[in-house]
Amino acid sequence: MDPYSLYFEMNRAEWSELRYSSTPSISREEFDRRKGFHDRISFQEVEDIYLPLSRFIHLQASAARQLHEASATFLQHKREKVPFVIGIAGSVAVGKSTTARLLQALLSREPWRPQVDLITTDGFLFPNRVLEERGLMKRKGFPESYDTKKLLQCIRDIKAGKPDIVVPQYSHLSYDIVEGEAQLVHNPDILIVEGINVLQVTRDAKVFVSDFFDFSIYVDADERDIERWYVERFLMLRDTAFRNPQSYFHRYASLSEDEANHTATGIWKEINALNLRENIRPTKGRAKLILRKGPDHAIERLFVRK
Repeated sequence: MDPYSLYFEMNRAEWSELRYSSTPSISREEFDRRKGFHDRISFQEVEDIYLPLSRFIHLQASAARQLHEASATFLQHKREKVPFVIGIAGSVAVGKSTTARLLQALLSREPWRPQVDLITTDGFLFPNRVLEERGLMKRKGFPESYDTKKLLQCIRDIKAGKPDIVVPQYSHLSYDIVEGEAQLVHNPDILIVEGINVLQVTRDAKVFVSDFFDFSIYVDADERDIERWYVERFLMLRDTAFRNPQSYFHRYASLSEDEANHTATGIWKEINALNLRENIRPTKGRAKLILRKGPDHAIERLFVRK
């Protein structure tokens, strides 16, 4: 790497050596509950990658708290709690959700026992009826399919310390916003915001979601690997969740393996690959930390912003 790059580059072995022996871990059972569907990472990933990462973020959050307290003292303002906000971005099927859930579990076990909340930007997609009215169902996940104004207001309010923020809920079963259901975010110490769009910027906007982040992560991998993971996940869903009559994708449950492969590959190329190239991957350089995965889902290299 260019010695004047904005990032320090570390391999897996170098990073794993940064683990503190006192860092609290999670059980194998909790690891299995928190890893994503078809995310075939090993429990060793917690030891080698996520424990050092949890400690690194803990140091960042502690420094941010100290700076906030010092500023409040200088300005003679009340020391209201300001959440430390982490954004996690990356492609569909790359394993963002697993990264977010593992970090939520590990960070909540730090000695100061912070309240760590996790929200996803899926809840800020426009409802399907709106997307259908606007002819955007095949653009779901692209910037125009999100209610960005509502997302920005939500993150701004949480960062400002406003209590009891209501976050819309999304169902991957119905492939739609769930009317009448919401997640209540009550003044957390740490907030994790996960989604493909969290590092994106637009020309006509003056404020971006990432403006409210204290730390950001991009989960990266070779596009050919991500495509393979997406197709494999589709095949597993065909044999599981798609069989539920209430599933939006129930029609795919009866596909043969060849038909399912063809369908998944087509969806990837027409929608997800296009979105990755145009809107997601270009945001990678805006992250403070890049986790680079190999073909087996294991994180091989890390790039830390200087």
